[in-house]
Amino acid sequence: MIEDIKKRALHRTRILEGQMRGLEKMIENEDYCVDIITLSLSIQKSLGSLNKLLVENHLRTHVTHQFEAGGEERDAAVAELLKVFELSNNRG
Repeated sequence: MIEDIKKRALHRTRILEGQMRGLEKMIENEDYCVDIITLSLSIQKSLGSLNKLLVENHLRTHVTHQFEAGGEERDAAVAELLKVFELSNNRG
């Protein structure tokens, strides 16, 4: 991984970990539903930020290498990216 992206991704995961603990406590305490939903949506946004960092790293490292190699590796890179795109559009 690119060192800067790795550092930022790890920071994001630590934030997510804290948010998840907070969400669990809110549910256990039966806090107000809208407050729980608000935190849950914030967590989803944080996950989106983490995913963006991971995709950036993948594009700058693996995909670049696969495109430079050409042929089947390039086709594999395209297939992977299409799969990620498809998964990101199927969020419920």
